[in-house]
Amino acid sequence: MTALDDDSGRCASGHASVRVHRLAARAGEDVVDRLEAIDAVAAQDATIVLVDRFTDGLAAPERRRLLAALRPVATAGRAVLVDDADPVAALAVADGALRADPAGGLVHEPLGADLLAS
Repeated sequence: MTALDDDSGRCASGHASVRVHRLAARAGEDVVDRLEAIDAVAAQDATIVLVDRFTDGLAAPERRRLLAALRPVATAGRAVLVDDADPVAALAVADGALRADPAGGLVHEPLGADLLAS
């Protein structure tokens, strides 16, 4: 996630730049502060939202609550990329996953209830 450049987001055709916003937790932020940050991002027009270890330092129920709060941000037509210490919680609210292939490239894997159950 840290290798992604916030200033180089591009549209699907690769020609036009798009707005990118990064969400990261700051020391001392509680769940309410982080939920407010999610609301602020939802009100903006960023096309790509990078969620970088946003739930660090929180208990499992609080992590799940924050990750679930990201769902409406993603359904507003944005790409929301999440790097989280709790991959199970992140996958529970994800539509897909990016996995590194042996050559170092990224492969998109769609997720669904049937895949998670297997």
